[in-house]
Amino acid sequence: MWERVIRRAGLPVAYSKGFSPRPLLSFGLGLPTGCESTAEYLDMVMEHPVDQGGLAPELSALLPGGIDVLALAEVAGDAGSLQQDVTSCTWEMAVAEASDGELAERIASALAAESLPFVRERKGREQSADLRPAIVSLEQYRSDGCRAVLVAELSTRPLGVRPVELASTLGVKSSSTRRTHQWIDHGGAREEPLPLDAPNGARLEACAP
Repeated sequence: MWERVIRRAGLPVAYSKGFSPRPLLSFGLGLPTGCESTAEYLDMVMEHPVDQGGLAPELSALLPGGIDVLALAEVAGDAGSLQQDVTSCTWEMAVAEASDGELAERIASALAAESLPFVRERKGREQSADLRPAIVSLEQYRSDGCRAVLVAELSTRPLGVRPVELASTLGVKSSSTRRTHQWIDHGGAREEPLPLDAPNGARLEACAP
């Protein structure tokens, strides 16, 4: 999709060398199947600087419905990759069939636990792991006066935990899951790869359905 958009927009994106050159694009952490997101990031390497005035809406017009470029900015050449730099993600999960009291009890129990073992299947084999170290924060709120929403910040290392694994461990069912933030830790202070008020300055933030 992005390769088509780049060609249509005429962006001077740099290409790799070799027999089959590819545009130099790199993405943030993969989004689990079935999840929504308002925090997706993309790095592009340009052949030369581009005029960014009006570029965000121009790219949005070329993207499929529901995917919009919200912000873009120039990134230093020595900046780390999104895959390596992002240390945690914030997720919102609409919880079905759980009262406020039940959800609060399960959250409190999870946060008080020394470990939260779960089983993950990889390459046809089951592996046991501990989910508790991956929970940075866990809380709840009620959306639209009716839906209980679980808000979890989950670290990406050393073990990347999927929201569905957290929900299963807590014993709740999620009717929808959305990634709202990707965080980079800078000496104890965290920030997003690209804040929405970033000056025009090519790291792009996109909102995916």
